[in-house]
Amino acid sequence: MVRSVGVEEELLLVDAVSGEPRALATAVLAAAARERSEGEEVFEAELHRQQVEFATSPCTAMGELAEEIRHCRGEAARHAEKLGATVVALGTSPLSVSPSLGFGERHRWLEEHFGLTTQEQLTCGCHVHVAVDSDEEGVAVLDRIRPWLAVLLALSANSPFWQGEDSGYSSYRSRVWGRWPSAGPVEPFGTADRYHAQVADMIGTGTLLDEGMVYFDARLSAAYPTVEIRIADVPLDSATTVLIATLARGLVETAARAWKAGQPPSQHRVELLRLASWRAARSGLEDRLLHPATMRPAPAETVLRALFDHVRDALDDHGDLLRAQETLATVLRTGSGARAQRDLLARSDGDLAAMVAACARRTCPDPNAGT
Repeated sequence: MVRSVGVEEELLLVDAVSGEPRALATAVLAAAARERSEGEEVFEAELHRQQVEFATSPCTAMGELAEEIRHCRGEAARHAEKLGATVVALGTSPLSVSPSLGFGERHRWLEEHFGLTTQEQLTCGCHVHVAVDSDEEGVAVLDRIRPWLAVLLALSANSPFWQGEDSGYSSYRSRVWGRWPSAGPVEPFGTADRYHAQVADMIGTGTLLDEGMVYFDARLSAAYPTVEIRIADVPLDSATTVLIATLARGLVETAARAWKAGQPPSQHRVELLRLASWRAARSGLEDRLLHPATMRPAPAETVLRALFDHVRDALDDHGDLLRAQETLATVLRTGSGARAQRDLLARSDGDLAAMVAACARRTCPDPNAGT
C-alpha cells in the first residue's frame, strides 16, 4: 500500500507594489468561501492576518500533489489580486512589519499568555502529513526520523530576512518559531502510550492551551491518522515542496519498515538534535550540516545524498525515485530559497520590494511565460 501525503503551506499576503505585508486574510478567505464547493475547505486563517494557509487533499501520486499545490497557490494569488495584493512563499517578511493578530479567541489567548513571542510569529511554514496505520506505528516512525528532520529544514530554508535586515541565517523562521516552549526536537517515546502521556503532562502544566500547541518538529496529528512533519520553511518553489513531501513519505516508510524489522531507533540525544537544527537554520544548503549518522560536520550535498540513500528503496517502491533525483539535482545546483532571495536582492540593487515581487512570480509562475 502506498501511503497518502497531504501538504499545508502558509503564504504571506503582500502589497503588489510595495511588497509590504497586508492584513487581508479575512477578505481573501471570504472571497475563497464564496466560490468554494460544498464541503470544500482549502484555505484557513492563520495566527496573523498578513498570512493565509491552504491544505491539499491526501494524495498518493506526487504528480497529483504537485498539481494541487500549484493550483492552491494560484487560487490564493487570484483572490489576493482582487484586493491589490498577492501571495508570496517566504518564511518571513523581508520588509519591516507590525503583524496584526487574528480575531479568534485562541489568538487572543496566545497573545495574553505569550506576549511578544505571539506578536513576532508572522512566519510561514510547510507541514507534511504522511499516513500511518496506527498511533503505535506513528510513534515508532517519530522515534526513527528524528536525526533526519534537520536535513529537511536545510532543504526548505527560505527566510534569511527579518524586519528589513539580513539575519545571517538561511532559516530565521525556525529560530523565531523555536521561541515557543513546546517547539523543537524530542527524545524517543518508545510507545504510543508514552507519547500520549507526555502530551497530557505538557497540557497539564497549564502552559499550553491544548494538543494543538504541541509544536514538536514532528508529531502525531490530532485530526488525522498521520505523522505530521512540521520543521520546514514554506519553500519558494513548489517543486521543492513536492521534494520535501516525497522525502518525508520516504522517511516514514523507511522508519516503519525498520520498526517492523525490529531495528532500534538512533539514540542521539535531543541536545545534538538541537545543534543539528541550529546548523541547518544557519547554513541552509550553502555550508556544512551535521550528518545524521555521526552528528559531525559534513558538506550539505553529502548530507542530502545520505538522506536520499537512506530512503532510496522506499522512493523506488513508490515510483518517486527518478523525479526526486531530478529535483534534488536542480536544488543542489541552484541552492536554497534563502540563496535565491539574497541573489535577487543583489540583482535589484538592494531593493527589497523588487525582490519580493520577483519571489511572488516564482511562487506562482505564469504558465504562459516564454510562450
